[in-house]
Amino acid sequence: MTDAAGPAGLELVVARPAVIRQPVVRFVLAPGDRPLVAAGDEVAAGTAIAYRHRDVRVEEFRRPEGALRAMPEPGGWWSGTQAVRGRMGGTRGTPSGEFLFEVAGRWHIAVGEHPETLDAPADATVLEVRPGAGIELRLRGAAVPGAGAIGGPSRGRLVTLPPDGDLRGGSLDVSLAGAIVVVGARVDAETLTRARATGIRGIVVGGLSDKDRRDFLASEARQRAGYHGVAPFAVLILDGAMRRPIATPVRSVLDAIDRGEVAIVGDPPLLTFDDSGIDIPEVPVDLVRFRTGPAAGREGTWAGLAGIRRFRSGVHLAAGLVRLDDGEVVAAPLADLERFA
Repeated sequence: MTDAAGPAGLELVVARPAVIRQPVVRFVLAPGDRPLVAAGDEVAAGTAIAYRHRDVRVEEFRRPEGALRAMPEPGGWWSGTQAVRGRMGGTRGTPSGEFLFEVAGRWHIAVGEHPETLDAPADATVLEVRPGAGIELRLRGAAVPGAGAIGGPSRGRLVTLPPDGDLRGGSLDVSLAGAIVVVGARVDAETLTRARATGIRGIVVGGLSDKDRRDFLASEARQRAGYHGVAPFAVLILDGAMRRPIATPVRSVLDAIDRGEVAIVGDPPLLTFDDSGIDIPEVPVDLVRFRTGPAAGREGTWAGLAGIRRFRSGVHLAAGLVRLDDGEVVAAPLADLERFA
């Protein structure tokens, strides 16, 4: 998409990207997690880049005999030693895990249980690997940015549902298993839980209330505490907590990549996709959208600056004029507006 020069005064409106090219994404690693890639590696979508472990503990033991030369650097991986029978009849060995540090000849190793594979969301180049901290990738495709994301990362085919109305649990069935589904303005925690149980890999929604976010995260925590090997599931929130329909420029991008392979990542919150061979619609230069205020979610065309206007509670703010679809021209604070670039 090109960000062409717009009408006078439009540059004062906050610009929001509809698509980001070759984004850089990050994945958190905790002590005990094992990276499988190194900086400079080229990875394909779905390639395992790390093992994440749960129930991590720190083991302390005396340095194994003859291990001085093989001693790993802090953050390196210790493969462990096989248990052997000692002179007193017991068995001795060391577990595998991330080497943390040595104090007075005693090693401290982060040992984890129940490994879960972390896969690359798209074809990418590994920029940085920091054991116990994170992995940074530069993706080769493009991405639709969001305001927040929970869960994931998760990958699947994109399915866009009709934009009118909110998603209800009764409209979900196993035919959507393995898909990342684009829904309407809002979804509740109960529907998200049902979506996960149905096999859906992710939800893209305009807004998610703080209460529904907390309820879903609590449900996720309970499920992970009781089961192992849970399939990845993610929610991408495009606008925040307020109920607003998905913006027209964003919806047009989602429609263009419908049925294609996509992924949701959380840092930063993005819906990533392969943009090769995809004709992404251009955004009208003068299109503006109300992002906050009484008209939040409505769209129109820029009609110029309105100077300083008096709004609610007697507040005087710099304003702009917006021509709505019905032809009405309204004045709105510049801080309430956004445009797409």
